Amino acid sequence: MKLALIVSSNDPETVWNALRLGVYALKAGDAVAAFLLGKGVEAEQLREANFDVPDMLGQFAAAGGNVLACGTCLKLRQDAESGVCSISTMKDLYELVRDHDKVLTF
Repeated sequence: MKLALIVSSNDPETVWNALRLGVYALKAGDAVAAFLLGKGVEAEQLREANFDVPDMLGQFAAAGGNVLACGTCLKLRQDAESGVCSISTMKDLYELVRDHDKVLTF
């Protein structure tokens, strides 16, 4: 299965759980992509005692997950592309939704 995760939250627990699901699906043999949109592009800065989002993001990428981040959303926050996330566009988001079997939003 091809699974797409669209993350538009900056709540550490929500983002952590979305990525945790992605890691599980990757280990189960599925192809998984995550698109960070809106507040979701803040994922690399989200840390709480029980929810280390950057660590989970690293686990997701290490397991083979593809992480895309909205370039416009990053620009609005005066942020830049990181080593984990590729800057992407609405075209990329559209293609992600079009080409994946299941799309989940968080």
